[in-house]
Parts: sequence; structure tokens; C-alpha cells
Amino acid sequence: QVHLVESGGGLVQTGGSLRLSCAASGRTFSNYAMGWFRQAPGKEREFVAAISGSGGVTGYGDFVKGRFTISRDNAKNTAYLQMNNLKPEDTAAYYCAAGGAASYTTIYSPQLWGQGTQVTVSS
Repeated sequence: QVHLVESGGGLVQTGGSLRLSCAASGRTFSNYAMGWFRQAPGKEREFVAAISGSGGVTGYGDFVKGRFTISRDNAKNTAYLQMNNLKPEDTAAYYCAAGGAASYTTIYSPQLWGQGTQVTVSS
């Protein structure tokens, strides 16, 4: 019924930037918090960033240290993750997710996942 499609991953040098996009369809986009998670081979999935349905509340994983920014354009049914000053330790598959409601906290128990987009940062 509903699905999320990530794009924007790729290979980038250390210190470079990427912007990931998550396009949603099949639901009222503004009614749901959106977030990003990542998982590297052999490691557990970790939280990257999330944003409430209205865009008024955002949160980030501790490792981000001001380098990443999450945003959304509800008119386009799309969420974004701007990643600056990328480091090799950022290398992972990045997954978009939707929470169960507009509240920011719903992203911690995601309702829907995308298929992921690979980010690789060269050392």
C-alpha cells in the first residue's frame, strides 16, 4: 500500500557532502514523523535523525555532532538528510522510516521502512 524510497547515496571522499532523499507515497505524509537510521556490516542499526510531522521538532544521534540536518517538504512528500563533513565511520546503509503518528517520539518504533541507500566514505 504505502512505501518509502530512498535515494542520494553513493561514494564520497572524506569531508564531502551528500543529501539523501526519502520519497513517500500512499499516505498523508504530514501526519507522520520521519527518520533516518543506518547500519554498517557487522554492526547494529543506529538512529541518525528524526523529524516530527510538522517539521517543528528534530533530533539527532549523538555521533552527528552538528554535521547532519534532517528536513522535510510535505508538499513533495519527501524527507531529506543533509550530511556534511562525512567521515569513513559514516559508511553504512541508510534507511528511511516513518513513525506511527505526527509526534516526534513515534519514530522510535517505526511503522514503515524503505529499502535503503548505501553511503560509502573513502578514507
